[in-house]
Parts: sequence; C-alpha cells; structure tokens
Amino acid sequence: MTGSPAPRAAARTLRGIALRRSLRLRLALWCGSIVCSVVTLEALYGYAIHSRTNYDELDGQVRKVTEHVTEELLRATNSNDRAQVLAGALGLGVRVALYDSAGRTLSAGAPSDALSPSAALPVVNPRRVLSGTPRAPYGLLETLAPAVHDTVPNRGSFGLVTNGPSRWRVYVLPLNGLVLTDGSVARYLVGIAALSDLDSSLRRVWLFMIWVAVLGNIVTFVTAWVLAGRALHPVLALTEAASTIARSGALSERVPANMPRDELGRLAETFNELLERLERAQAVQSRFVSDASHELRAPLTVIQANLELLAHRPAMASPERATAVREAHAEAARLSRLVADLLVLARADAGVPLRLEPVELDRVVMDVIGAARHLALHLHLEIATLDPVVVSGSADQLKQLVLNLVENATSNTPADGRVTVTLRRVNAVAEIEVRDTGIGISADDLPRVFERFYRADPARSRDAGGTGLGLSIALWIAQQHGGDIVIASERGRGTIATVRLPVSS
Repeated sequence: MTGSPAPRAAARTLRGIALRRSLRLRLALWCGSIVCSVVTLEALYGYAIHSRTNYDELDGQVRKVTEHVTEELLRATNSNDRAQVLAGALGLGVRVALYDSAGRTLSAGAPSDALSPSAALPVVNPRRVLSGTPRAPYGLLETLAPAVHDTVPNRGSFGLVTNGPSRWRVYVLPLNGLVLTDGSVARYLVGIAALSDLDSSLRRVWLFMIWVAVLGNIVTFVTAWVLAGRALHPVLALTEAASTIARSGALSERVPANMPRDELGRLAETFNELLERLERAQAVQSRFVSDASHELRAPLTVIQANLELLAHRPAMASPERATAVREAHAEAARLSRLVADLLVLARADAGVPLRLEPVELDRVVMDVIGAARHLALHLHLEIATLDPVVVSGSADQLKQLVLNLVENATSNTPADGRVTVTLRRVNAVAEIEVRDTGIGISADDLPRVFERFYRADPARSRDAGGTGLGLSIALWIAQQHGGDIVIASERGRGTIATVRLPVSS
C-alpha cells in the first residue's frame, strides 16, 4: 500500500535537503583539501628551507673557524700563543681542540673541558669521522630542500656526535704533525659546535608551522563551507521551486529573479523560461482538449439525435426519414474528417518525420484545383500563374496543405466571389498564393488564425464541412518542408495566404 501524497512530498523534500547538504559538504571538503594540501606543503617546504639554511650556515662557520685556527696554530711559536688561538675560537661559538694519532685530547693551553664554560667536550674519534660517511645534522625533511650555499671543497670531514638529547657538530681537519711544547704531536684539529640552541630554535619553528597549518586548514574548511553554501543558494531556490511545482502542479511558480549573474543565475533564467514554455504548452493543450471535446460532441449529438428519432418513430414519412439519415451521414463524415485531422496533429506533436522525395508542385496544384471544383460551384476558382517547380517533400502532405488553404478560402468567400491560386518561382523559393475576395479577418484575430480550433466569432459557428484545424495542419506541413505560411487580410476585403517552400537543387 502506498503512502499519502503529503508524506511522500515531505520525504522528497528531506532527500533534496540531504542532497544539498551532501553536495555542500563535498564542495567544502574538495576545496578545503586542495588549499590545505597547498598550505601544508608550503609549511613543510618552508621549514625545510629554514632548517637547511641554518644548519648549512653553522657548518660553514665551523669549517671557517677550524681552518683559520689551523693557520694561526702553524704560525704560533709557543704554547701561550697556541692557547690564545684555541681560546679565541670560543668567542665565535666554536670550540677547537687538538688530538693525537690515538684520538686523545691534547692540552695546548686552551680549556679542554668545555665548549662553553659549563659544558664538557663530547667524545670525538677523529679517525672514525674522517673514514666514515659524513653525517648531516638535519633529518629526512630537510634533505628535501636544496643547499642554499655553494658547496666548497673541504680539507676535512664533518661528523655528528650525540650524547643523549645533546648533539654536536664536529669538523675534523688532519694535520701533518704539530709538535707541542711537551713533545706530543697533534695529528688532528677538531672544531666542535653545540647544536642545542639551534635545535631548540628549529623545534619552536616546527611547532609554529604545525599550528599555522592546522589553523589555516580549519579556516580554509570553514571558509569553503560558507562559500559553498552561498554558491549553492540558487540551487536551493531551484530545488524549492521544483518541489513546489511538483506538489501543487502550478506551473505559474517562478524562481526568484534576484539571482547572481553567473552560471547558476543563467540556470535559474533558463529554468524560468522552461516553466513559461511548459505553462504555455499546458494552456494550449487544455484549450485543445476542450475544443476537441466540443467539436467531437457536436456531430455525435446530431448523429445520436437522428438515430433516436429513427428508432422511436418507425412509421416516419420517407422525406423526414431521408432528411434524418442525410444529416446523420453528413455529421458522421464530418466526424471522420475531424478524427483524421486530429491524427495528423498528433503525428505533428509526436515529431514523426515525413518521407521526402522530389515532387512536382505544379502538378499538385492542378490536382487540388480539380478536386476543389465541387466546393466552388458558386465561386470563380481559377489559376493565375503556374510555374513548373520541383520541391523535396511528401506529395500527399503538400496536396493537403494546398487543399486546406483552398477550402478555407472557398468557405469564407460569398457567392459570386473569386478565389485565385498562383504558383511562381522566386529565385530558390516556390510561392503558392491563395487569394480570395471573402469576408476577411480582423486585425485582432489575425495573429491567432493558426491556433487549433480558434474561432473569430463568439458563437463558434462553422460550416458543416470544416473542422477548425485546416490552417494548423497547413502550417505544420509547411514547416516540415522547411517553409512557412503568411496570412494577410483585412476585414471585408478578403484574405491572401502565401506559402513559401525551398526549391530542390
């Protein structure tokens, strides 16, 4: 058992709201993810560049100080001078010490127990540093950043010494043999710099980058959520309008006109245009159904009345019986023509294409004039001009087009009037003109003559043979052949119907 319309409509509305929210969430996630990825990558790369720059500068400082101390030691002539040289490096943030060939620290007048007054020297094995692979003080992240300084060939080798959480950067420079005053021989000069301050500073930068990335991602997602909601507002208006129309069936509803002038605004305008066309089509369909019912009811009523008269009066006189039969037969014939016309218009509405082939239009006009002679016994029906013209089309449909125009002209032309048919070729266009001297059409009614069942007179009277669909069918046939029909008329001065069709090459 199906539910009532109200719950089903409410369910559709909820599904529409859920779909909108889901689309908004997806848009926010997509935009937020893209921007967040860019912000995160920029933060990571910025941190990598910053870290690599600081570590490279520290390495350069350690190398320069160590090589400078080496040159000064070679010039020193006594132990005091050597001690002052070694102690002077401490002011530049680098501790320098001499080592013998066994890797023991040699006292050369410089404090041998500190990089700073309160920090002990780390244990350094110069030979291992020289023979091993140089270790960088930065991790995997900083290796992604290129070196920011030009590399200089080093006479020594860099190393990294760790002791728990503390790290030192060491630069080992081999010596040819520096003889000290106590007779010991120094084989290595080692520059040592503490990384604790730099590591701490970079950790703070790293935490700052993380917070910037997190806050940036949050702000980006919130902003994308808000902007997606504003961007989808026209879609919500379209959804609500469509939902209202679906529930009420009122095609007069429209999307609000205060839409932004963008793609969604143009979508709203197109949606309103679609609703307007549907409303007009519905009005035309309703009028067509009403008029068709009226037209079908009239002949059926006459037929039914005459048949009831014959059934209830079996002893009716022969002349009266003949009249009743004749009226029923005439209305049946009219009903048959009306149904046939309705079928033609149904094919037109369904978009059924015509089979096109070369057609001699002058022969079609001659056939129509011959068939219409019995309709114009009280008129002057004549052909003024008949040029030989070949068009691409359907012979039967073209014959019906011309016949409908001729029948319309003869039915609206009084006795002793004149109906003139002309066929001429003007460049690549064939013109069929049907001119009459009938009652004409008023200026108010002229724009509506092609509407189905349209009546210019309030009484809706029509000759017994007409169906009210002739001009509508004629216009459809002309359009199917790539042409058109133009009606020119004045009240009391006749009518001119002109058909223009393209000529076959």
